[in-house]
Amino acid sequence: MARTRTDGRLLRREMPGTVGLLADAADFAAMRRYASFLFDDHAAYLRQVEGVLRARATQGAYTAVALFDPPGFARFCAERGLEPDSPVSRCRYVAESAARGPSVPYGGQPMDRLVPQLLDAAARSRSRERAATLLAAAGRCEDCGEHRADAALARAGVLVDRLTAALGPGAQHVVCTIRSAGFPLVAVARGADPAGEAPRLRLPDAEALRLVLAAGIATSGAGGVVARTTRAGTEWVRGWRLRDGWLEPLTDKEVYAAYCTDARTGAPLPPEPGVAYRAGTPLPRPEKGCHR
Repeated sequence: MARTRTDGRLLRREMPGTVGLLADAADFAAMRRYASFLFDDHAAYLRQVEGVLRARATQGAYTAVALFDPPGFARFCAERGLEPDSPVSRCRYVAESAARGPSVPYGGQPMDRLVPQLLDAAARSRSRERAATLLAAAGRCEDCGEHRADAALARAGVLVDRLTAALGPGAQHVVCTIRSAGFPLVAVARGADPAGEAPRLRLPDAEALRLVLAAGIATSGAGGVVARTTRAGTEWVRGWRLRDGWLEPLTDKEVYAAYCTDARTGAPLPPEPGVAYRAGTPLPRPEKGCHR
């Protein structure tokens, strides 16, 4: 009997799980219309979920936290003929639909860190979807006749390669923000330089960066890239703006202004201690190729 209990605990460690989280207070409020959803306070709900996550972690189980989207849940139930006011339907939605979307692995982080991580992952996922939609609708270039999407993806690929090379050694955190056709698009890439090799961005991150840049190039979007480099205990930030289908370096004053200004209010912010604000490194343009 003791061996059976031990085997059961070991087996639970081998069973990954997904928890659907109502990260946003408005989404939580939308679920309260269902009588079977018994929570009435978002903060208390988050504490309960955190308790479940900690219990699973204590058992050695891996858990991914996915975003529970009430409109997506309603569509899921309608498509499958399920009763939405049911815990079983909510479980099926998390297992079959939410688990395929953006998620964050639970590693013991507190809820006030987990929720922003999940919302950021969801925003980046939406950016990739919108970028792909914009590229599909971009049409052909009036000058060269080439499909804008193909040309933009090729140009963005060269741009990512040259940006990566320009970053130099150190740990890299690259954020690309583009506003294209009214949509905010965001891609985040991280990377490091293996000993004796050129710096590398993580492949999925680099592909997301390429896709968002391509959408900006194809639609003449506005925005740019900011890169934070950490090496030997020092940090510096550089920036580039997207213009005419390429990234042009910002000056050190422009980088400082971008980082030390509240994007919502325009009010000045204090500089981060120990961070240097430097001009972006010039990136050589391709000699040939249409960028529009």
